[in-house]
Amino acid sequence: MTTATRRNKKIAIVCAVSFLNLSVFALGGEMKDVDGATGKQNRIEIKDFAFNPKTITVKAGEKITWINRDEEPHTVVSVEKQFKKSTALDTDQEFTITAGTPGTYTYYCSVHPKMTGTIVVEK
Repeated sequence: MTTATRRNKKIAIVCAVSFLNLSVFALGGEMKDVDGATGKQNRIEIKDFAFNPKTITVKAGEKITWINRDEEPHTVVSVEKQFKKSTALDTDQEFTITAGTPGTYTYYCSVHPKMTGTIVVEK
């Protein structure tokens, strides 16, 4: 009977250690994917009738996402039509583009033209 108890304890310990290792491995995988494939999030928050940050620097091919945190609708429109314009974004709606060729892109909100921002795209 003592042998069976020791054996059961060993099995329980091995199972517990295996479970912990699996949990750490799973959490590590989730944490790795939080920032997306490029490992970097380029987010611009629209709040208090402003783009924040006002200027963002990204690499060509990276994604850029705007999210509207205001109660009013806003748009994202490239001054020189360097990227497609967004539809009117309601509260908590997002709009994403992929940065194109290197250069400086200026944009504004067509509903509130005094709201402006800049994207600097590097190689």
